Amino acid sequence: MQVTEKSPIPKDPDADIHDDGDEPAFEWMKPAAKSAATDARPAGAPDGARDSSSTREPEEGRPGDGAVGAATAGEAALPPAGRPVAGPPVAGQQAESRADRKAAEAAEAGQEPALFAEPLPTSALQVRPPEAEVERRNHEREQAANAKPLAPRIFQVLLAVFYPVVLLVLAIRAVASPLFLWVEYYRPGFPGDGYGFNADDRMTYGSYALDYLSNWSGPRYLGELVNQNGEKLFKEGEVSHMADVKTVMLSAFGAGALMIIIGIIAMLYLRKRSTGGIRRGMFAGSIVTLVLILGLGTLAALGWQQFFTDFHHIFFANGTWTFALDDTLIRLFPGQYWMDSGIAIGALVFITALLTLIFTWPTRRRRGLAPKNQAAAEHSADADPEVRAEAGTPEK
Repeated sequence: MQVTEKSPIPKDPDADIHDDGDEPAFEWMKPAAKSAATDARPAGAPDGARDSSSTREPEEGRPGDGAVGAATAGEAALPPAGRPVAGPPVAGQQAESRADRKAAEAAEAGQEPALFAEPLPTSALQVRPPEAEVERRNHEREQAANAKPLAPRIFQVLLAVFYPVVLLVLAIRAVASPLFLWVEYYRPGFPGDGYGFNADDRMTYGSYALDYLSNWSGPRYLGELVNQNGEKLFKEGEVSHMADVKTVMLSAFGAGALMIIIGIIAMLYLRKRSTGGIRRGMFAGSIVTLVLILGLGTLAALGWQQFFTDFHHIFFANGTWTFALDDTLIRLFPGQYWMDSGIAIGALVFITALLTLIFTWPTRRRRGLAPKNQAAAEHSADADPEVRAEAGTPEK
């Protein structure tokens, strides 16, 4: 049976039948009239030609094409699923898709404004500050680059100040020892005792006196000593003076030990924070030490007795350090002993300071600079490429 536009639509027994054909919303589902389809054809078209949207008559030998064409036209006429129908579409116009509708809505709405409108990161570089501001910033930058920390300078000054004091204390401790006493008593030319002490007696009693200066014993350490006759070896005035000397010596040893500890801390700090700081501090300290020892040595050489008297006036009260020639302290430690002690102390300090000055002298290598000949060669090579080639210096 051939299906045409006028063929009745078979009824589905399972379909829900409602009499909604008269409602306006379903007008578009009704088939268009033949006259309307004919009017929709372009002018001049033959009567047998039909629009692609209308149903085409099947050709001979191709059964079923009319049914397929009718089905295709029906599917094109149906709206998308879920789309509300406002009315029948215009004849010959296909229903727009969901994507097209979204694109149209986005075009009407326009681009949404950005939440944060920040300038570009390099936008501030487009504006150059005034020349005065640029010069001020450059000056501050140069000052910050050339400025040196304060702590390394303080530790270098401490090393320079502590060095002569520590050297002097160590030299005094080396001289105030039984070894130097033995050298003095047994060296040729040392004056003997005119009251009966031989070298062994002097060495025994003198060692007690020097040990007392460095131990923590009280005045009884010397006050209860007796000679071969059972008499007290040291008088009360002599014991009192030795107690005063012990106070000065222990104070000097304590100050020297404290300076050594601070000096070690300063060296550890300068080793990590300041390249060459230890060398500069020791170099300055050696210069100070040499100046002091040369000055004191000159004063002592010009007048030893006056120098010895002034030295005792600084540390001891008048009348507490003068004794008779037959007193034990004078017999054990005559004037020649103190002169030799001063020379030994000055020599030890001078030699140590001189060696320190030599080993810390700021040469070009110690300052991290190139040797003088190499620097001159590089300077000449910069001016003349031929000299660079002869010196073997690679071109920069």
